[in-house]
Amino acid sequence: MTQFKSAFRLSHAALHRRQHGASAMGFVALILGVVLLYWLYNHGSFPSFTGSSAEPVKPRVVEARGELSPAEKSTIELFDSAKGSVAYIFTESVQGQLFFRRVAEGAGSGFVWDDEGHVVTNAHVVQGANKIRVQLDDSEPIPARLVGIAPSYDLAVVKLLDKPKKEPLRPIPLGTSSDLKVGQSVFAIGNPFGLSKTLTSGIVSALGRTLPVENGREIPDVIQTDAAINPGNSGGPLLDSAGRLIGVNTAILSQSGSSAGVGFAIPVDLVNQVVPRLIEKGALPRPGIGIAVADESLARRLGIRGVAVLGVERGSPADQAGLQSFDLQNGVVGDIIIAVNRKPVANIAQLSKALEAVGVGNKAQLLVMRGDDTREVDVQVIDLEARR
Repeated sequence: MTQFKSAFRLSHAALHRRQHGASAMGFVALILGVVLLYWLYNHGSFPSFTGSSAEPVKPRVVEARGELSPAEKSTIELFDSAKGSVAYIFTESVQGQLFFRRVAEGAGSGFVWDDEGHVVTNAHVVQGANKIRVQLDDSEPIPARLVGIAPSYDLAVVKLLDKPKKEPLRPIPLGTSSDLKVGQSVFAIGNPFGLSKTLTSGIVSALGRTLPVENGREIPDVIQTDAAINPGNSGGPLLDSAGRLIGVNTAILSQSGSSAGVGFAIPVDLVNQVVPRLIEKGALPRPGIGIAVADESLARRLGIRGVAVLGVERGSPADQAGLQSFDLQNGVVGDIIIAVNRKPVANIAQLSKALEAVGVGNKAQLLVMRGDDTREVDVQVIDLEARR
């Protein structure tokens, strides 16, 4: 038994010595392994774990695509030709009073109109701006001043205070909008969300739309398109497939505020009438007769078909012609204008358009109804802007 215990102690001691020796040898082997790996790594012989070490993985061979299609070439040429005429417009306006003032920044698009440095954009892009800058191509923004504005048509003209340093001015080619067809291709260039010189394409979706603007007026014959138009596109050009201006992108119909495939552009035939007058006069005459009228929703509630007179300016042509306004509180029946020069008018937009056709300084024949009585009245058309 004693021998067995001695043998057990001997075996245990020997095992302990062997384990101690094995641990020492393992530690030495670990150190040598680390040194070897470090040497291999620094001498370019570290093995690859991502593929075969015999041959490196090469990129795949690129296949030739061939010629671009005629349609692609045409679109590329159109963009290259037109992009130099498109402007990026930056605005700053001071809002608030005294210690609560803040500077609000805005941005939009526009395009070069002529060699004199006139740039066309939307009225809502520059209205109320204290500072305007215009960037063309990749040049530095150029200070500009407001030359004229027509909120009734959402159009404005600014003029560069300096000439571009890199490239000469490139006025955009003009087309026509009277001969447009639903389905023909259109292209929009602008700066949506601040992404300069963005090209989108689509078709003419509809023609003859009306677009509401301020003072209850409407822009007539507006172009509807599915070319993507987003915030920042306002004031940019809508082009036909020949690269000619056919409209000014101005609004979208969308619940989210982004493109939903329903955009609107002011027709170029109207733009070509308004812009020269803005450059020359700074504003458009606003034909009127000195009345305030009911909006369409109120007229519908009252069962009125025509333009109901809710106010008459003292001393105005309407006052001199004896027009009378409704007094809903006291139950006074006023006049309803139902025709101008024998053409029916059903709302303020149609009345405004009819007075514009008559022209400032001329007389309009109104067909007026008061209660059950109908009569004709001659009224002088005046410029309401001149009375401000």
